[in-house]
Amino acid sequence: MSKIENHTKVTPPYQRPYLFVYGVGVEYPPYQIESQDLATLARRFYPSTPALEKVLTINEYTGIESRSAIGNIDHPIVNGEDPPSIAELCDIFLDHGVKLSVAACQQAIEQWGGDLSEITHIVATTCTNSANPGFDHFVVKELGLNTNIEKVLLHGIGCSGGLGALRTAANIALGSSFRRKPARILVLACEISSTFVRSELESIHRDQDIRIGVTLFSDCASALVLGNGFSDRIEEQPLLELLGWDHRIIDDTEKDLGFDVDPLGWKVVLTQRVPKLATAAVPAMFEDLVSSIPELVEARKFKASDYDWALHPGGATIISGIQSSMRLTEEHLRASYEVYMAHGNSSSATIFSVLKRLLANQPSEHVVGCSFGPGIAVEMMAFRLCQSSRAGTDSPAETLVAEDVD
Repeated sequence: MSKIENHTKVTPPYQRPYLFVYGVGVEYPPYQIESQDLATLARRFYPSTPALEKVLTINEYTGIESRSAIGNIDHPIVNGEDPPSIAELCDIFLDHGVKLSVAACQQAIEQWGGDLSEITHIVATTCTNSANPGFDHFVVKELGLNTNIEKVLLHGIGCSGGLGALRTAANIALGSSFRRKPARILVLACEISSTFVRSELESIHRDQDIRIGVTLFSDCASALVLGNGFSDRIEEQPLLELLGWDHRIIDDTEKDLGFDVDPLGWKVVLTQRVPKLATAAVPAMFEDLVSSIPELVEARKFKASDYDWALHPGGATIISGIQSSMRLTEEHLRASYEVYMAHGNSSSATIFSVLKRLLANQPSEHVVGCSFGPGIAVEMMAFRLCQSSRAGTDSPAETLVAEDVD
């Protein structure tokens, strides 16, 4: 029997956050890169070496059918005599990345149904751009949001960025709740990874390193609207309620997973230890998170298989490893597998894509979200599927008012 099955009460005392996801938007670029395309591009510029052939062999067995990209393998940015400079990469991001971000945000806002003037904050993240002002500044301008909107741009959190940004937004929303003010927060993640392919291939050729990042990553922007329930508009219909979250760092793993600055852009750091480390961290974190939420304890939802999972598809080995360690079926991870196969790993932007796909697949009542980033950092969240997204129920504002009366 696991330790959570022995719990009779939640410690420390739990206060329901009353935070809700009202809309989710995902925008992929129009091009799809298949495994043979990487080989074609690599052989245009680099001779056959043991390291290159090893990477191209790995590329054929990732389980990814295609990866979304802002261009095909004939795009000028990856076909120069030399790999593109950081300045060129920044220009590309602030063009394509901002456009993708605006489209994803518009989808999320449209599904929410609110007015732009009601957006109080934006929390954004990327690991594939370092512009100042950040890309979120330009997204705010393109969307026409209020100039007094409170902005937060997170850096250094890589693939865990989507849930990291949502966790940050959740804490901001709780601050607004404490002040009894409405909060509608636009949470945004955007990554343009395809443009780094020449830089990665250059390192494989120059250093004879086995660099598998070039076989996994893709482009995407995704967004969601998070609210704290306080509103004058009771017609809002939430998709999910955010019940709780946790964030942890695995000791002595800083050199296992990262994204390092390089004269030619950024370079993925991804050691063979990552799948094992990530898989080992999930069970205890899951038990602690579930045991902290009374609704889940009272429902005796102690098994991972009691939930659908929105797992960041960092790689096939990570997905299958967690499936095995948590005793899940492929159906529990269906959305993660589908996004991974169809689009690849879009770093921080992937998790909201998985969440959107999961919602379309009619998930069970409770959902666990999980992602991994540099550090290694692990993000985990528990959600409840709102009845309003299925059959209609009281709005969050009505619930809060009713509880205040009580």
